[in-house]
Amino acid sequence: MLRSLKDLLGTEILATDGPIGKVHDFYFDDGEWTVRYMVADTGGWLTGRLVLISPVSLGEADWNARSFPVNLTKREIEDSPGIDADRPVSRQREIELARYYRWPAYWTGGLFTAGTVGMAPEIAVPETVAEQQKGGAGGEGFFGEQEGDPHLRALREVTGYRVQAPDGEIGHVDDLLTDDETWTIRYLDIETRNWRPGKHVLFSPRWVGSVSWDESKVFVEAERQVIKNAPEYRPGMAVNRAFEEELHRHYGRAGYWAEEPQPARR
Repeated sequence: MLRSLKDLLGTEILATDGPIGKVHDFYFDDGEWTVRYMVADTGGWLTGRLVLISPVSLGEADWNARSFPVNLTKREIEDSPGIDADRPVSRQREIELARYYRWPAYWTGGLFTAGTVGMAPEIAVPETVAEQQKGGAGGEGFFGEQEGDPHLRALREVTGYRVQAPDGEIGHVDDLLTDDETWTIRYLDIETRNWRPGKHVLFSPRWVGSVSWDESKVFVEAERQVIKNAPEYRPGMAVNRAFEEELHRHYGRAGYWAEEPQPARR
């Protein structure tokens, strides 16, 4: 099922031995458009420290109670490598986290899937960035960073980015919708405030041409009128396959479900 990442902010996170805090943000990579980490705000516990938790460590979410159980103890999280909220997450820090938690190193091809969420298999993780680069990891993301750098972007950062069509600006990114099984980001929720009356429409990241970090702008491969006439999305509504099929027909695009292997539902 598709979930609004913005709606998940503030959701309680439960360690195996009690609550650890709430969801503060999400980091996704701008090449694969997949959520890589949940940012937990530990509040009064751990003196308000921000920590990263991979979807690999997530258990079965209780969507009604708005809680995420994680297969980690408070002590494991307390002793984990920390992050600086004012600085980008470095690849070296990701390596430290992967080694500490024994998480799959997604940047070397150890991508988690629906079948591995909630599991932490033992894997070989490079000790350093230099060792990782010797193995040929790296590549360019939408933001054009140097080879070997991570391409992690925060939900809170991207929300509000202006959306630029070939024939002009159309609105801004209001939210991201993710598959709650694979944590793949399926759609950008675009608020077309530049048109009166404005509305919300969905647009696949597969149809995004590029993203400019300096300009805080998303460049899309569809003209403004096409986006304006897309099926209306009402924030909070359930997005079913019938709606997705209508959306893809409107844009003249094949559905991702016809091109990607679909994981077995839990």
